[in-house]
Amino acid sequence: MAEFLQFLFSGITVGATYALAALGFTLIYNASNVINFAQGEFIMLGGMLAVFFTQGGLPMPLALALAILLPALVGVVVEKLAIEPVKGAESVTLIIITIGASLVIRGLVQVWLGKGTFSLPAFSGDVPLQILGATLMPQSLWVLGVTAIVVVALWYFFNRTLHGKAMLATSYNRVAAELVGINTNWVLFLSFAMSAALGALGGILVTPITLTSYDVGIMLGLKGFVAAVVGGLGNGLGAVVGGLLVGILEAMGAGYISSSYKDAIPFVLILLILFFMPRGLFGGKSTDRV
Repeated sequence: MAEFLQFLFSGITVGATYALAALGFTLIYNASNVINFAQGEFIMLGGMLAVFFTQGGLPMPLALALAILLPALVGVVVEKLAIEPVKGAESVTLIIITIGASLVIRGLVQVWLGKGTFSLPAFSGDVPLQILGATLMPQSLWVLGVTAIVVVALWYFFNRTLHGKAMLATSYNRVAAELVGINTNWVLFLSFAMSAALGALGGILVTPITLTSYDVGIMLGLKGFVAAVVGGLGNGLGAVVGGLLVGILEAMGAGYISSSYKDAIPFVLILLILFFMPRGLFGGKSTDRV
């Protein structure tokens, strides 16, 4: 029982990070039908910038705020310089552009901060909690708690605010949204900023547990994409459930089978989902553009 709980805690913790990444994919996909493969680099930027600012002597709250704000600005720059000039291009072209943007971001961070591995202090100490024989790190509670707050905040944003409803309207029918006066360019601008901020937040939360480096975004981004597809690309609830499911299955597979297969498990899962349930667990809007 203790062993199972240990794997479960580990899976839920990392799964919450995948969920934040998947929500980022979902936001941009709904706004523009673009699958943004630079999302993993926003996760990396959050962790790396948090380390950079804290080591530079800034207070932790200010360092974390800047580590979220700057990736959001990078997301806006990517949208303005890479996506907006080719608006209306085929989806494959846009995907290739986002892959190129991720390579540029990763290369710049490698040159600036180096290839080393960095750590970030836990937000509330390293003394583990004992639960039925299993240990739970306090940082895991931060990951789960902040992710839950983000999910609730996004629900409120999309269901109770004008900008959120404008984003939903754009996701349903872009032309109709423009006809009723919605600035869809602003919606795309906002979706990239929010997506990058969500990714950065996930990177900040998980860095005290898993460490960070210039290349961690590759695998985190891919697993976030797997989570989005598993839940149903374009579905917010599906992104959260998909992230948690991917994290739990990965942890269980690593614990009960072999850690050598840890990174392969999410990709086996996506193959099974695409084969038996092409629209994902909660059904995306469409599978034609994936």
